[in-house]
Amino acid sequence: MLDNYIPIFLMIAVGVLFGIIMVKLNEWLGPKRPSEEKLTTYESGMEPVRTARERFSVKFYLVAVLFILFDIEVVFLYPWAVSFKSLGWLGFVTMTVFVVILFLGFVYVWRKGALEWD
Repeated sequence: MLDNYIPIFLMIAVGVLFGIIMVKLNEWLGPKRPSEEKLTTYESGMEPVRTARERFSVKFYLVAVLFILFDIEVVFLYPWAVSFKSLGWLGFVTMTVFVVILFLGFVYVWRKGALEWD
């Protein structure tokens, strides 16, 4: 039974080994000319204003989670749109209920002020 998986394990081992070898070759053979400019922190071309250890507001995480939530829901609309004709009225009603629930969730979040950046 495990004989079927030997080629897969071999491929994974070769890939990992190749990755390690390439990183080490770059480390050994690559140019080493560090300078003050190269060793500074790069943040979109702007000078860092604060330390990296500073805490973010909970609002930041809330907006990030809400973005992911409402963004991922759009992924469910694509397969529905592709197979729209074959689903018939039941598919249409089901997706309409889904979109209405999603919209009500968005209105709820909006009313609670989760999208306000004060």
